[in-house]
Amino acid sequence: MFKSMRFPGLVIALLWSMSSASAQNAMLQRLDTTDDGREWQAVGRIDIGGNGFCTGALIAPDLVLTAAHCLFDATTGKPVDTQQIEFLAGWRNGRATAYRWVRRAVVHPDYDFSNRIDAARVRNDIALLELHHPIAKSGVAPFLTDTQPRKHERIGLVSYARERSEAPSLQDMCQVLEKRSGVLVMSCDVDYGASGAPVFTFEDGAPRIVSVVSAMAEIHGKKVALGASLDRPLAMMREALEGGARLENQTRSEMFSTGQNRDTGAKFASPDMD
Repeated sequence: MFKSMRFPGLVIALLWSMSSASAQNAMLQRLDTTDDGREWQAVGRIDIGGNGFCTGALIAPDLVLTAAHCLFDATTGKPVDTQQIEFLAGWRNGRATAYRWVRRAVVHPDYDFSNRIDAARVRNDIALLELHHPIAKSGVAPFLTDTQPRKHERIGLVSYARERSEAPSLQDMCQVLEKRSGVLVMSCDVDYGASGAPVFTFEDGAPRIVSVVSAMAEIHGKKVALGASLDRPLAMMREALEGGARLENQTRSEMFSTGQNRDTGAKFASPDMD
């Protein structure tokens, strides 16, 4: 199903310098107004020490789900100081519904930022941020999480990205194309800054998070989004936080392994911080 693909330097450079092509995609609905964004206030922008941003979402009043690679310096490969990370819930046109600094962060213990971007890195690309103070404002309701969606199931995501960093955009008509080795391949349109964006299913009309955006790739010439399955890793990472774990002293642990070691053969480009 997966064709081996390469992202030469030229292609990656073009992705970095891409203008507003993604923002103009007809499937993206920009959530500029209070009414448009009311249901999505628990999605926010994660500002990383003034050097970039990712997207994240509340799954508890004091807990934000995002991508692990957002928490590493792309130049040095070292973890970012969590004291320099701020979550801006419902960020839109210069204002947020709530502002919170991050107290602690944990990433999937099998995640290795120094590895090449492949299926193994994508399926472990999950992080949790514990906020200094819970967000208990009306209208900012944390999202529930769920097991991974079925193939061809309708999904959607809410994200910030290049050329749309000041207001989130909703894309709710994409689908799961493939599930393999703990990685979801999705038809959603992503760009740099969308890392960590929550991926939703809409069964019974209630959005539930089933993945977070980790990377983008091309399959048969078409741009796709890639995300990790949340099932078992998320529960164990929450336990790690409750046990006092934090990013800077985490060690790799086999207990977090998904047990799936097959590689898809695809080559990925990570939509890192803008």
